[in-house]
Amino acid sequence: MNNIKNIAILGSTGSIGTQTLDIIDEHPERFRASVLTAARNWELLAAQARKFMPDKVVIAREEFLPQLKEALADVPVKVEAGDNAIAEATAIPEVDTVVTAMVGYSGLIPTVKAIEANKTIALANKETLVVAGEIITSLLKKSGARIIPVDSEHSAIFQCLVGEDRKNVAKIILTASGGPFRTKTLAELEQVTVDDALRHPNWNMGAKVTIDSASMMNKGFEMIEARWLFDCPPEKIEIAVHPQSIVHSMVEYIDGSIKAQLGVPDMHIPIRYALSYPERITSVREPLKLSQYSNLTFEAPDMNRFPLLSFAFEAIAAGGNMPCILNAANEVAVAAFLNRKIRFMDIPRLVEKVMKETPFISSVTLEDLVATNTEARSRAKSLIKH
Repeated sequence: MNNIKNIAILGSTGSIGTQTLDIIDEHPERFRASVLTAARNWELLAAQARKFMPDKVVIAREEFLPQLKEALADVPVKVEAGDNAIAEATAIPEVDTVVTAMVGYSGLIPTVKAIEANKTIALANKETLVVAGEIITSLLKKSGARIIPVDSEHSAIFQCLVGEDRKNVAKIILTASGGPFRTKTLAELEQVTVDDALRHPNWNMGAKVTIDSASMMNKGFEMIEARWLFDCPPEKIEIAVHPQSIVHSMVEYIDGSIKAQLGVPDMHIPIRYALSYPERITSVREPLKLSQYSNLTFEAPDMNRFPLLSFAFEAIAAGGNMPCILNAANEVAVAAFLNRKIRFMDIPRLVEKVMKETPFISSVTLEDLVATNTEARSRAKSLIKH
């Protein structure tokens, strides 16, 4: 048992969480799910607990605690509820790796707690670095914790940098599928529906991330995340729209060489690499067949049709609490769009207005970011209501 890594999965019922459990199931000799958490899906969380028998499960929404406890009354699994319980679960001494697969701002505090507990963090929650990149990188320098990226793009960059001197990096090239609306005009974008936006051409993701991909906000967040993960200024990060989603990202070096990581569009690959790093372990899944992809294309993104991408560059240039404002406004706007309260192109309009109206703070603490998140969300909800 000493050689088996104990894994805490924050967000085990979501897309990344369920795929992480697939890998644990494939390699029980290497990994064990010791902590599982979910926001509200207590039924699936209970089923996962029965199959994987973790030490603890935590449901964020406390109103579902009685149902979860009843569902697991006959098994020796500790059952807790609440955001504080999730954050505390990351610091359990037996946990080796924390997979942060929670969606949105909710992943920030648990990631901070995992850093303070010197854990290895398989980071799938991009909003953590979007909202608090400077604070997170500062905390990492003071601790024994480390972050290994799970996003396919950041995993690709991470792999391309292995064995290289960071001083030799000329630029990072983040690839983007372009989403379902890559070829639509501005007029057509005004008419798209929720169902249209949820039909991603290549990836199977949760609803929020799928909408962010359709608006290209996801790529803006990934740019900010890359800035902090790889200590790379934004002007050295380029976005390349690559509709086939086979080249997951690239690194260009000062001698003109470009290293790229290729693979099928399947999140099991970067999750597996993050869990096993620095090793590579066998996959049971079908690998990439290059003969099936004789046409790989790349193009520049259109910031006029997808303004959220330009807002991300503006937010990271401003620094301070501006990326936090960007993220909070976008989370509220996407939720409103999914609930059919606003149109697709209202998302960037709302985000831009909240960015302009929320007070800017240039030098921030974690407490400032918590307050900014609350205020920006409140402004966004008020704008939607009126």
